[in-house]
Amino acid sequence: MSQRLIRLAATVAGLLGLFVVAGAPTASAAPAPPHARTGATGPALPAPTGDRPVGARLLHLKDTSRPDPWKPDTAFRELMVTVWYPALRPSGREAPFMSPQLSAAAFGTEALAGVRTHATLDAAPLPGRRPLVVLSPGFGMSRVSQTALAEDLASKGYLVAAVDHTYEAVVEFPGGRLTPCLNCTGQGGPDVVRSRVKDIRFLLGRLTGPGSAFPVDPCRIAVVGHGIGGSSAVEVAGEDRRVTAAVNMEGTFVTPPPGPLTKPVLLMGAQWPTAGGTPAPNWADRWSGFAAWKRWLSVPTAGHMSFSDAHWLYEHVDLTKVIPPHLVPAMFGTVSGERATEITRAYAGAFLDLQLRGVPSPLLDAPAPAFPEVGFVSP
Repeated sequence: MSQRLIRLAATVAGLLGLFVVAGAPTASAAPAPPHARTGATGPALPAPTGDRPVGARLLHLKDTSRPDPWKPDTAFRELMVTVWYPALRPSGREAPFMSPQLSAAAFGTEALAGVRTHATLDAAPLPGRRPLVVLSPGFGMSRVSQTALAEDLASKGYLVAAVDHTYEAVVEFPGGRLTPCLNCTGQGGPDVVRSRVKDIRFLLGRLTGPGSAFPVDPCRIAVVGHGIGGSSAVEVAGEDRRVTAAVNMEGTFVTPPPGPLTKPVLLMGAQWPTAGGTPAPNWADRWSGFAAWKRWLSVPTAGHMSFSDAHWLYEHVDLTKVIPPHLVPAMFGTVSGERATEITRAYAGAFLDLQLRGVPSPLLDAPAPAFPEVGFVSP
């Protein structure tokens, strides 16, 4: 991704963070927000393709080992996480996409509170240890922006944990407290990646350590991210022995390579119309440093946001006041949001099945007739 495109992503992140509200700290707890809307009547996210019902649980975590990097006067870093998992049966309490308050603060409209999900809150989990997938969202984006992918993976037996990187998006904590996007006016530089790596490593410790409520298989862990969350996924794979594999969707690398990476990596990118048809040029600089299994997939008709729920949401909810028309080609390309979701799920899922379950897929070997939009890049 060129510097021009980094600035474009930062512009969108800034737009998403225009409506911010600050609040005071509250005690650690993670019930569903009391004002969260259930029984939503708006458009439903694309349905999961697996055969298990999906449960969802919210976690409010505090990392007391470090102050917050974006608000250093705080004594600790706190994070909100959603965990999706295969359930025995639905609980009967629909998991909200987001609350009206968060929707209004982040997007200037409550419309996203009406979006329907396919998970139910605190459903009884299916017994057994699960491979874990950690999701890190794009710059300025909420963890809910990867809900469609998370629900799909959970319906196929994965444990999926999406983390909000506090002060890099508008984040809602228990009791309805909102923290602003303090970093949305900047750019996703090395400090952001380093902070996210620490967030993810802390989360891994909580999910795999003593007292975890989730049955994680510690030998089968992947990190998947969009935008700077994708570059952070690759960085944490290089730093943390617990991580088996990483997926980078549209994330420019902003830190120098620490050395050869001997873990599998999947790169999924768009060809931005504003970049002269050149997909993420600095991926080529890193390519030779990936010393294990690797693939670079390009979707020329996609845009930067096509690998998140933002593309689908733009087509189903009026967000024209958030994303101006002149940014639409770079953000969404020409592929539909429904198809972009299908592509993301198919290829990320195939990679995770191969690396965490040992199940091969022809999708990863050569161009597939079922997905003519997807090309293989060989730098």
